[in-house]
Amino acid sequence: LPERDRAELKRRKLLLEVTLKSYWIRKGSAFSTAVTRQETELTPEMISTGSWRQLPFKPYNFSSLGLAPACGHLHPLLKVRSQLRQIFLEMG
Repeated sequence: LPERDRAELKRRKLLLEVTLKSYWIRKGSAFSTAVTRQETELTPEMISTGSWRQLPFKPYNFSSLGLAPACGHLHPLLKVRSQLRQIFLEMG
């Protein structure tokens, strides 16, 4: 379409322009049909036999946060005090 006609159709909302993207996927150099499990720990047996040199290791993530520490609990006397306070507040 000429630019003038296309602009007119877009102004009247009779034309919708869509961008279509396509990708070509090819097998890379690391392609394999077998799923290999990466090692996460280095054991003394691996060091003594030297097998760690041929094994793929999972990269270590230094930016992970890890597990959150367990939260503390109220002291039993503080629990009783808060329960008593709640009772008195309910009584008015």
